[in-house]
Amino acid sequence: MSRFVDRGATVAAIVGVGMALTVAVSFLMVIPLDIAYLAFAPISGLLIGWYGNQRADQLRSRPGRIALNAAWSGSWTALTFAALFLGVKLFFFSLDPGYRDEKMGGAFTCAPGPACVYERYLAADGGPETLTAAGVSDVTSFTEWYWEGQSGTARLVIGTTMIAALLGGALYWPSAPKVQRRTEDALAP
Repeated sequence: MSRFVDRGATVAAIVGVGMALTVAVSFLMVIPLDIAYLAFAPISGLLIGWYGNQRADQLRSRPGRIALNAAWSGSWTALTFAALFLGVKLFFFSLDPGYRDEKMGGAFTCAPGPACVYERYLAADGGPETLTAAGVSDVTSFTEWYWEGQSGTARLVIGTTMIAALLGGALYWPSAPKVQRRTEDALAP
C-alpha cells in the first residue's frame, strides 16, 4: 500500500488503460463516432472505479481511500480514452484522401488532409450554413474550429469518465469489507 493509493488501484489503472486500448482499437477505429467514446468511457470508468477498490480489498471504514483509489484508476482510464479519441481524430483528419462514393458525387478534389475534411463538412446537409455561422471561411479557420470541438469532446470524455469512476468507488463502499481479510500468509505457521 502506498501513501496515497493502494497497489490494487494501480493494477486497476493498468487494466483501465488496457480496456481503453481494446475498446478504441477494436471498435472505434472502425466507426470513429464521438458518441461511442461518450458511452464506453464512462462505463469503463464506473467499472474501474469499483474494481480498483475491490482489487485493493479496501475497507468500508476508509471512504477517503476508496475515493482516492477510484480517482487514481479512473484518471488513467479517462486520460487514455481522451488520448485515443484525439489520436483517432488526428489520424482521420490528417490522412483524409477525399474519397467519396460515386452515388454521393464522387471523390473530392482537394489536398489530402484538412482540406478534404473541410470539403466533407461543406458537402454535408446544412454544412455551409453551420460553418458560416461558426465563423469558418477557409481551411485554416476550419482547422481551428474543428480542433476546438474535438478538445471539448476530449474534456467531456475525461470528465464523465472521472465522475463515473468516483461513482464506481461510491458503489463499492457499501459492499466493502468491515475488517481486513486474513491472507494465507497470515494463517501459515
